[in-house]
Order: sequence, then C-alpha cells, then structure tokens
Amino acid sequence: MPYSLAMQTLIQNIRNIPKAELHMHIEGSLEPELIFALAKRNQVALPYASVEALRAAYAFTNLQSFLDIYYAGASVLLHEQDFYDMAMAYFERAHADNVIHTEIFFDPQTHTERGVAMNEVINGLHRACLDAKAKWDINALLILCFLRHLSEESALETLEAARPYRDKLIGVGLDSSEVGHPPEKFSRVFAMSRDLGLRVVAHAGEEGPPAYIWQALDDLKVERIDHGVRCLEDPALVARLAKERIPLTVCPLSNLKLCVTPDLRQHPLKKMLNAGLCATINSDDPAYFGGYMNANWEATFAALDLTMEDAVTLARNSFEAAFVDEATRTGYLAKLDAAF
Repeated sequence: MPYSLAMQTLIQNIRNIPKAELHMHIEGSLEPELIFALAKRNQVALPYASVEALRAAYAFTNLQSFLDIYYAGASVLLHEQDFYDMAMAYFERAHADNVIHTEIFFDPQTHTERGVAMNEVINGLHRACLDAKAKWDINALLILCFLRHLSEESALETLEAARPYRDKLIGVGLDSSEVGHPPEKFSRVFAMSRDLGLRVVAHAGEEGPPAYIWQALDDLKVERIDHGVRCLEDPALVARLAKERIPLTVCPLSNLKLCVTPDLRQHPLKKMLNAGLCATINSDDPAYFGGYMNANWEATFAALDLTMEDAVTLARNSFEAAFVDEATRTGYLAKLDAAF
C-alpha cells in the first residue's frame, strides 16, 4: 500500500537525521554477493548453487533456523582482508543511512573454531573502523560477543585470546541461541570483562523470558539489553528499566523475520516508548532480515504510525545509550538538533 503524503514526508525526514546503531552483527551484514565473492577468493565450497538460491533460503521460522545459515555464510571469512571488506561494505551502507556512530558486534568463536586466528578477525575489523572514520567520519567501536550455546570455558578462553587486543575493543556481549542458555551461565566471564574495563551488554528477552533480562542485569551487570522486547510481560521489570534508563537495542525487522512478532503492526516498540523505556532502532543482521538502519526505521514508522517526536526520541536514545564520553555525546546531540 502506498504511503500517504504525510508519511512520505516523515520518512524522508527520518532518513536524513543522524543516528547511532548499537545492535548490528557484522557477520550478519554479509550480503549473498559478497559471500560468493569471498568463497571464490578463498576457494570455499558453499552448499548453495547461486546468489539467488542462497537468498531464497532466508525463510526463517525462528532464531535457530537463521543461525544455521548465518554460520554457513561466515565460513567464507578466513583472512584479515575478508573481515575488512565485510566491515567496509557495512560502513558504506551505514553512511548512506546517516549513521554517524556504530557499535559493531562480532563473534570470534564462529571463526576461531574453524582455525581462523584471533588477530585476523580483530585486526581486519579494526582497520575498517579506522578507515570508516577517515572516509565517512563514522565513529565505529567493536564489541566482542560470546556465543551462549558454547561453554563458559570456551568464553573464558576467547576472552583470554582477545586480551592482547584490549585497546581495540569497547566491550563484550552475549549472543546466539537464547532459549536454554540463561545469562547467569556467563557470570564469571562478564566479571572478568568488567575488571578489564570493558563495557558489557547482552542479548536477553528476544525469545527468552523476562527472567533472562533480570539475570543479565543482576548477574552480568550489563549496561544495555539487546532486544528486550519481552520485558513488557513483566511490569516490575519495565518499571526498573525505565527508572534506571537501561537502553534496549530493539531490532524490528529482525523480530518480524524471526517470528518474534507476527506482524510489524503488532511490534511492541511504541508501547516501550510510551512506558518511558530508552528504546532504540537497529538492524541486527541486515543482510538476512531485509534491511539496514533506514529500512528498519521506515518500516517501523509506517507500521506503528510513529511521529516525528518519536523519531527525535529514538535518535536521542541511541546517542544516550552509546559508549562515548560526554563531550562526544554532546556533539552528537548537537548534530541531531541541527537536523531540525
């Protein structure tokens, strides 16, 4: 259905405002075309005959059905240059969407378990972050994520392997299959990460219950909740999140694609904003879920009939939640104010 004139005007405005993206898995930005290019370069055999066949497989029924293809796609990443090329492709799209700050998740265990050295992963991504700043003035930070379906021991080994690259990381996170893998499983590795001065975030309350959000806050002592859409099932949790201004990095098209919500018109984002929560919009795994930042903003605003006031709130929330110093945050907010 075509948008009304008012919605067209609103969408054009939200495309142009500066924003921060705080929930984006860099491996999830691997477009099929780049997957096949890297497969050819690295002589990796893929279980799909063509770009079209791979894209046709993106019919997910839940988180696990997505992860199966996600890990297969990541198999083409072998060398520092591969990680650099992947990140630069994302930064170019982020720049087009007026993303001026981004905090990128990456999953080293996905690669080290295949024999890829930690330095190949981090150095490639870090070099791309530096070049994105020089080329597009995007401030990009790296968050190392632990795979929750693997053991605590594996996470501890990963943290130790990443220790020499501490200066290239802003924080750590927790992702992968949520159901059956509660946050408390990783309490020790998160405590060690905090001792290293790393910021801490965790996926919780996407497919997992509100109890996982409580655990992430109390056991892992996270500063942000990634997803968190199921918090609305627990009024006491909502009250705490609102009072403490705990940011929630919401990913609408991801929630739709993975059947967390059956229809974008039923997405809880508007209710979260009405409850005073510090919610943000992000793209999660944009190559797989149908859109980068502006696509998520556009689809969500149209589905939920959000307003320009909501846009300002969401953009402000994204900068409030960013892991930056106050001078940088003030500069971001000034750019946002100038956009209006």
